[in-house]
Amino acid sequence: MITLALAKGRTVNGTIQLLQKAGYYFEDFHESSRKLVFYDSTEQIQLIFVKAVDVPTYVEKGAADLGIVGKDNILETAADVYEMLDLMEGKCQFVIAGKERQVLEKKRLVVASKYPHIAEAHFSKMGIQAEIIKLNGSVELAPLIGMADVIVDIVETGRTLKENGLIVLEELEEISTRLITNKASFATKTTKITAFIRQIQDALEDQDENFISK
Repeated sequence: MITLALAKGRTVNGTIQLLQKAGYYFEDFHESSRKLVFYDSTEQIQLIFVKAVDVPTYVEKGAADLGIVGKDNILETAADVYEMLDLMEGKCQFVIAGKERQVLEKKRLVVASKYPHIAEAHFSKMGIQAEIIKLNGSVELAPLIGMADVIVDIVETGRTLKENGLIVLEELEEISTRLITNKASFATKTTKITAFIRQIQDALEDQDENFISK
């Protein structure tokens, strides 16, 4: 049996639909369930339902053979895993945002973010000394009250930034849902994992063809 870690959150319904198109049905799964472990109808796949930020860790440590999670969480945890497929779900953008006249080329910046490791790595690469403030929500507030110069966050439509008088100062990286695998599992369960990946890939291609034909 293959264990698949699935991230809770806004992309879960689209992911479950993709799994169904690939032939994997989790009949007792629903997002509001308090259950954490589910099995597909053929009992080939054990699905564990966990917080998105934890998925890369479950996969890296071998508690799960495969994981489906956003690229943002893969980057933030810097997990040592193989990234196999871009599932093209939950597309958004990593950005630096702040007030309109904010200058990024300062020697020192105060940066608020839900993603402190990503933020620190980026500004270090730019040669800018950055004090990183870890926030878990409403990071847009930080520049408004003078708590930070800028924020590093993911943006889908930009509406929240606009409504709070902030703009995108720099785009960093495109984010979407990815399929990852544990390195040891890929070596020891190669046949099963590659078959699973192939079926997901076929489901994605059928999805694209249906979208184009419409």
